[in-house]
Amino acid sequence: MGKRKELKDNDVEMGGTDPRVEGDESDEDMDIVNVDFEWFDPQPIDFHGLKVLLRQLFDSDAQLFDMSALSDMILAQPLLGSTVKVDGNESDPYAFLTVLNLQEHKDKPVIKDLISYLQRKASSNPDLAPLSQLLSQTPVPPIGLILTERLINMPAEVVPPMYTMLMEEIAWAIQDKEPYKFSHYLIVSKTYEEVESKLDMEDARPQKKKKKSSGKAERFYFHPEDEILEKHTRCFGSIEYTHKRDEGHSDSKRAFQELGISINGSLMLFDGDKLEGAINEMKAFLQPPV
Repeated sequence: MGKRKELKDNDVEMGGTDPRVEGDESDEDMDIVNVDFEWFDPQPIDFHGLKVLLRQLFDSDAQLFDMSALSDMILAQPLLGSTVKVDGNESDPYAFLTVLNLQEHKDKPVIKDLISYLQRKASSNPDLAPLSQLLSQTPVPPIGLILTERLINMPAEVVPPMYTMLMEEIAWAIQDKEPYKFSHYLIVSKTYEEVESKLDMEDARPQKKKKKSSGKAERFYFHPEDEILEKHTRCFGSIEYTHKRDEGHSDSKRAFQELGISINGSLMLFDGDKLEGAINEMKAFLQPPV
């Protein structure tokens, strides 16, 4: 068992439509399930569950990386990061959050691959120029790579406790003179854009949290907290995956009756002293209703 566990009761929408999205759907379209969430430290039993979530996070480019090695790295620092489960300690994680020191692990093959990939992708987007410059340095600065993902039906309210605990754990690690004093933090996430669909069938939609950019395609968020976090970044931007999906895949990922979705990666770079303020605002934004 991990060093700490928290329990939270929550009414969670596990199907149907999102009540926070405007529309003409009736209440009958939603199923409400009462779920207890538990937070644990990463444990060896989580290996396969972490691999599944990591593949989901990196989407079609997951095949570029050794996800087994990346999962092992997460499990090698059990006092840093969290998993969220709903069926006790022995069950698979439904969500996770952790941070890896890119400088400390720069010589490990999977981190080498990640640094090269992230630098290459950042260099292709002018909005991410500061990140590209940082990742081009030799050695790479002490950047904390934050990896977090959850199953699609997991509520965003599980996220703030994970970030709060992560900040506490980093502070404790620094007190113990462990290598977790970061100059910057980099969060890997995903966004999507709407694309025309030829299908008539209806599918469940991801949460429609959006940011409008003049002259650019409208971006929507799989993780609604990203909309708040982006406001505190040094830079942020979307990246295209190396392995592109075929045209029919956008229909299989449909968010609306008329439209499918095209998924992109998302990178958010924070100065080391800015992340905590971003987390505090995100916590207020996602505070569950009383």
